[in-house]
Amino acid sequence: MDNGSRRIKIMEILRNRIEPISGSDLARELGVSRQVIVQDIAFLRASGESVLSTGKGYLPGELSQDGFSRVVFVRHRADEIRDELYTIVDFGGRIQDVFVIHPVYGKISAELSVRNRKDADCFLRDIHNKKTKPLLELTGAVHAHTITAESQESLDAIVEALKDRGYLSE
Repeated sequence: MDNGSRRIKIMEILRNRIEPISGSDLARELGVSRQVIVQDIAFLRASGESVLSTGKGYLPGELSQDGFSRVVFVRHRADEIRDELYTIVDFGGRIQDVFVIHPVYGKISAELSVRNRKDADCFLRDIHNKKTKPLLELTGAVHAHTITAESQESLDAIVEALKDRGYLSE
């Protein structure tokens, strides 16, 4: 398979999936190395294709748009992350990313693509298993998320629930 055909196939695979697919799985399916997939994804992005990279793999960018989005700034302890994420997804939201504004480095962000409790649990398991610290520890617990939902009303309900739990940073 030539480069162009493989890149078309990558986009077909991504568009036909709901769950992210890892670079290793794409490589295995297409009979190339993971590094070739990384290069193909970079080429596709440079060509205008929207491809999201998450901790669990690749998604087409159009899947990341659930209609309405809002950035919310929150503050809580690390042991409250699960409750924060559950609150958002239980009210119909999707956590696209997390970011902090660092006084020296500026904005530091990571794609999350958390859509449900299972995704939230997987994210927390990754933090624990990889022995990393959440970004909120860089900035005294203040951080932000881009949240998407199917309606403004859902976003309003999410913000209200975060406020009720004392997580909203105003």
